[in-house]
Amino acid sequence: MTIAASPDSMPALVLNADYRPLSYYPLSLWSWQDAIKAVFLDRVNIVAEYDQQVSSPSFAMRLPSVISLKTYVKPSRYPAFTRFNVFLRDRFQCQYCGSHEDLTFDHVIPRRLGGVTSWENVVAACSPCNLKKGGVMPSRAKMWPHQKPYRPTVHDLHNNGRLFPPNYLHESWMDYLYWDVELEP
Repeated sequence: MTIAASPDSMPALVLNADYRPLSYYPLSLWSWQDAIKAVFLDRVNIVAEYDQQVSSPSFAMRLPSVISLKTYVKPSRYPAFTRFNVFLRDRFQCQYCGSHEDLTFDHVIPRRLGGVTSWENVVAACSPCNLKKGGVMPSRAKMWPHQKPYRPTVHDLHNNGRLFPPNYLHESWMDYLYWDVELEP
């Protein structure tokens, strides 16, 4: 389950058993209720906590801010072919003009000319470029995508997702995010 992050909602960052986030974009977060349920079901370890706590008449517990799964979940090598993942692969910009506005997707080789809906033939495109190119080949439209469409790995999408951090990152999460960022001296 993934939720929207805000300081007031007290979400927990979910790490795999190897202490890497399950996903970067969207960031793998669970609600505090789901995190506590997973603790009681003995499915996760609490790695870090918020200062806030929940309590009942006989029990009190600080809310988890970082949890790790007890069982490793093997990530799939290739992500699902979805509109969102195409946009993420293409960094949320039109592959013809670079715009970030009014995105849709375009078949480089139009379907009416035998093009298929696949990673290797679909790119992010803004509506004006998509309309301008229409159902013709790139050579006829004189419009070529900046990047040749390709099937990305989960790693490719994670790297691109790091370019679009969520609007809220709790300080207790920072040791587990962006591990490959160069450290300051």
